[in-house]
Amino acid sequence: MTPRFDGKVIVVTGGSSGIGRAVAQRIAAEGGCVVIGARGAEAGEAAAAVIRADGGRAEFVATDVTVEADVARLVGTALERFGRLDGAFNNVGGVTAAGPIADLDAAGWQAELDLNLTSVFYCLKHELPALQGNHGGAIVNNASALSVTGAGGMAAYTAAKHGVVGLTRAAALESARAGIRVNALVTHAVDTPLFHSLAGDSVDATVFSPAGRLSRPDEVAAFAAFLLSDEAGFVTGAALAIDGGYTAQ
Repeated sequence: MTPRFDGKVIVVTGGSSGIGRAVAQRIAAEGGCVVIGARGAEAGEAAAAVIRADGGRAEFVATDVTVEADVARLVGTALERFGRLDGAFNNVGGVTAAGPIADLDAAGWQAELDLNLTSVFYCLKHELPALQGNHGGAIVNNASALSVTGAGGMAAYTAAKHGVVGLTRAAALESARAGIRVNALVTHAVDTPLFHSLAGDSVDATVFSPAGRLSRPDEVAAFAAFLLSDEAGFVTGAALAIDGGYTAQ
C-alpha cells in the first residue's frame, strides 16, 4: 500500500517539540516531506535531523508565526524547494497572560491573541492560496478544549482559541469548492513540555481527563494525520475533540 503522504509536502508550525514534533514525525513516517517552522533554531534543526536520520524528508525554517513575513517565508520555502504544498498543521500556541481579567493589561491581552489567533490567520492567509494553486489540500488548526469551554484566569487564551474555531469554520466555507479542507483539533491534557510548564510535573491526570490519564502526543498526531490525509476527504469545518472525554462533561 502506498503511504498516505507519499509525494506530499506538509508545513508544520511549532514542529520542534510536543504535538507539532509528533505530527511532523508521523507525516514523514508515512512518506511525506515535512517543512517545520519554529522559533528555536537549535530545537527545530534537531527535530528535522531526527526525521532525516530515520529515512524521512524534513526541512527547518526559523519562523515566528506572530510575524507575517516569517509565515510568508515558511510557505514560500516549501513552494520553492519542493514545488508544492499539500497541507499544513498550524500548531503554535501558549499561555502568556494568565490571571483575572481585571488584572490583564492591553499588551498582555494583545500578545496572547497574536500568539494563539493572529498567528493562525497569518498561516491561513498564506497557506490557502498555495493549496489552491496545487488544486486543493487540507489544513488542521490546533485549538484547545478552551476553544469550546471556558476557564477562569485564562480569558485571553480562551478568547483566542474560540477565535481559532470560528476562523477555521470561515476558512472551510470559503475554500470548500476549491478542494481545500480546514478543521480544528480540540486537544486537552497532552503530555508535552508546554502542558507540564502550566500544570506542573506532579499533575494528577484524573483532574484533567475523565479517561484518567494524559494524552500522548503520538495519539494526537495519528488523528491529525488522518485529517490531513485523503481518507478524511469529506470532513471540513469541524472542531473535533481528542480530549479523553473532557468536553463531554
